[in-house]
Amino acid sequence: MKQLKAIVAVLFLGLLALLPLRWAQRLGGRIGKYFAARPESSLMRVTRTNIDIAFPEQAEAERVALAELSMIETGRSFSEMGMAWLWSPARSLKKVKAVHHEHLIDEALAQGHGVILIAPHLGNWEILNLYLSKRYPFTAMYRPPKLKLLDTLIKRMRARLGTRMAPADASGVRMVMSALKRTEMVGILPDQEPVTGGEWAPFFGHPAYTMKLLPQLVRKTKARVICGFAERLPGGEGFEIHFKAADELIYSADLNEALLGLNRSVEQCVKALPAQYQWEYKRFNHQPDGVVSPYSR
Repeated sequence: MKQLKAIVAVLFLGLLALLPLRWAQRLGGRIGKYFAARPESSLMRVTRTNIDIAFPEQAEAERVALAELSMIETGRSFSEMGMAWLWSPARSLKKVKAVHHEHLIDEALAQGHGVILIAPHLGNWEILNLYLSKRYPFTAMYRPPKLKLLDTLIKRMRARLGTRMAPADASGVRMVMSALKRTEMVGILPDQEPVTGGEWAPFFGHPAYTMKLLPQLVRKTKARVICGFAERLPGGEGFEIHFKAADELIYSADLNEALLGLNRSVEQCVKALPAQYQWEYKRFNHQPDGVVSPYSR
């Protein structure tokens, strides 16, 4: 049954890849509107919960509108996977219309530092991966999906321009350490709950189980940390890539301060483009003892 699901998913990606980007995004937007119109759905309930936590100062109507926009943008993210995975890299990268502050990466590498690129689930991170893979020696950590066929496809498509895929386990950590010691770039998704090796740190003012790996890598390798995301432009026009310096607290020798700096770095990216963030992920599901998960209410 799992194999059948994987085959169906791959076939659907193939169909999406046949569409021009504008049409694929329109289809994704319609899928997003379907869920946005169903506030009782799990996706909308989680999205609303996360947005209520992140932006309590906003009026109720503003938070509802942001949740609906987020669903539409999430649908577009899904519909873009055919383009990002199955188009040729050259064709996909033609959709990158501008790049901002890439000098942050070049300066860090020129100074002999490895670079940790933290890429939140914001905009289109597959386009960001393609762009970085073309320009730099790049190792990306990822959490393998349960469906083997999809895992094979992900590794093959993300590695087309030379990206080395590092699984989120001990072997992957060794790959990342080696890359940083060679003063190369590694990519880490910073806004998922770690399976193990985490600690609670504030994220939008709420406790979030946060990876200790990244500040540990910074401390051991003296790497520089830079945030990156690919903004989706309206009307199927393409994408703009943004790089930002991470919060300086991320370099603190104090683990709690470093974790706070990590989450602040993600926050600054999200606040720049809140509608394109993946709010439907249960970022606050794992809570300290005695604290009830906000999704159980």
